[in-house]
Amino acid sequence: MAQVVLASLPIVVTIFLMAGLTWPAKRAMPLAWALASALGLFFWRMDPLRVAAATLEGALNAFNILIVVFGAILLMNTLKLSGAMGVISRGFSGISGDRRVQVLIIGWLFSSFVEGAAGFGTPAALAAPLLVGLGFPPLAAAMLTLVLNSTAVTFGAVGIPVLVGLRTALEGLHPEAAIPAFLIQVGLWTAFINTLTGTFVPLMAVCLMTRFFGKNRSLREGLAAAPFALAAGLSFTLPYLALAYFFGPELPSMGGALIGLFIMVGAARRGILVPRTVWDFPGDRVGGVGEREKAGSRGDELLSSPAGPGRPGGAGRPGGRRLPPSGMGMSPLRAWAPYLLVAGILVVTRLPFFGVQGLLTRVTITWSDILGQEGVGYNLEPLYSPGIIPFVLVALLTFLLHGMKIREAGAAWRNTFAQLLPAAVSLVFAVAMVRILVQSRINEAGMDGMLLTLSNFASQAAGGAWPLLSPFIGVLGSFVSGSNTVSNILFGGFQYSVAESLGISRTITLALQAAGGAVGNMIAVHNVVAVSAVVGILGREGEIIRKNLLPAGLYAASLGILGFLLIYRLAPGIF
Repeated sequence: MAQVVLASLPIVVTIFLMAGLTWPAKRAMPLAWALASALGLFFWRMDPLRVAAATLEGALNAFNILIVVFGAILLMNTLKLSGAMGVISRGFSGISGDRRVQVLIIGWLFSSFVEGAAGFGTPAALAAPLLVGLGFPPLAAAMLTLVLNSTAVTFGAVGIPVLVGLRTALEGLHPEAAIPAFLIQVGLWTAFINTLTGTFVPLMAVCLMTRFFGKNRSLREGLAAAPFALAAGLSFTLPYLALAYFFGPELPSMGGALIGLFIMVGAARRGILVPRTVWDFPGDRVGGVGEREKAGSRGDELLSSPAGPGRPGGAGRPGGRRLPPSGMGMSPLRAWAPYLLVAGILVVTRLPFFGVQGLLTRVTITWSDILGQEGVGYNLEPLYSPGIIPFVLVALLTFLLHGMKIREAGAAWRNTFAQLLPAAVSLVFAVAMVRILVQSRINEAGMDGMLLTLSNFASQAAGGAWPLLSPFIGVLGSFVSGSNTVSNILFGGFQYSVAESLGISRTITLALQAAGGAVGNMIAVHNVVAVSAVVGILGREGEIIRKNLLPAGLYAASLGILGFLLIYRLAPGIF
């Protein structure tokens, strides 16, 4: 038992510091890494060179993630400064006067598209001010965008949580050559599970809106929008599943949301499936017309700022003045063109049919047996990284396409670097910590590695009920770290090892981890603080988390029940 307690300390300390003491990840993760290193050296008696090699391995793998994060946020900042994001946002304003329709188109579909393209906290921080600008109470906008920005998170930022997060967690646990094909299967099962459960998230969100923020506080008013809400759910999740099947984990969220937007905006404009009566927020209560108008002006200001997502007061260029956006008179097609280019380039470079994939993957940077330690290595295919092609490439093309000024282009790059620094610190130490947990299997103390110790204990304690608990582990990881990617890095290997110990499907168990990590976005401390800042309600984070615990718990429980049925009844033969 003492060995289990020691092995769990790095994760327990991470949870305590971030959830208990509300430390930011950039402060908590270095301490967790130091603790894992000390345990590896003094209790597991790892070779100091192996600890150093595992740390280097983690830092270099974090660099791979940061390339994609940088490219995704650079494109987002470029579109903000070019004025394209304002054009895209204004295009939603005249679709419908019904708040239930507005929240589904903006909070569900538009937010899911942004998640698929950029991820890392940008969707809610962008969609919430837009809703506030349309007249939503700030608390409602913050709460609902977090709930609705969930299903898409599994494949956020062109699939990073699966393709990079889980891959990092699996190194040393699953045969290296088989990992890419295995991740495609995990992604497909995750999409299938999310399709059966996530389709109902839009309906759940509108019911929460009418229950908490309506004059009558009625669930029935939310259920009245069920036809449109379920159609909005299916218009996203069915293409999401098809894209996962045909293209893998990179396009489901972005492509599914784009298809859903086209379908549901058209339906709303034509009055198809929309509720018969228009629902609005009451004007005579807190968060009524007067407060909403005031908040709306703030939302517009934040939206037009070149700020990074989630920074208080819009947080544009650090210490600098706000640059007026270009793009006056820009057409919607021109505004959307960069994202359409991203989707097109991803299809061309990922499908073997076009013959481009092989050319891009020929350029490889490899470091085998780091510091002479067998089984510790690093690999980067720079031209195949979506952070470079298409994100940075399209960002550079956007400077020309949107006729941006040099100072605006420079501000986009400066803002992106400024936003990336905190993420860089936390990611480097988070991945390094996990790699030490994995590499501790090679030790002179004759003990099982830390990760295997934990998985053996969990499998014995939970037994066959583990699939019911598995999604909640993913939720926990996102709650403390603010990232599905980090949740998968922290717990992906643990989940795989537990499934292996129990002799149940590793594929479906990891799918439950990935889907649960996406659900955790609803209550992730980092994301709640970020969206509260951009709509001007800092200090009410606890209220948002309390309200969102119900939908997060329902979603995670439905994942667990479905996973349990799949593993033991419906698909028992899946690896």
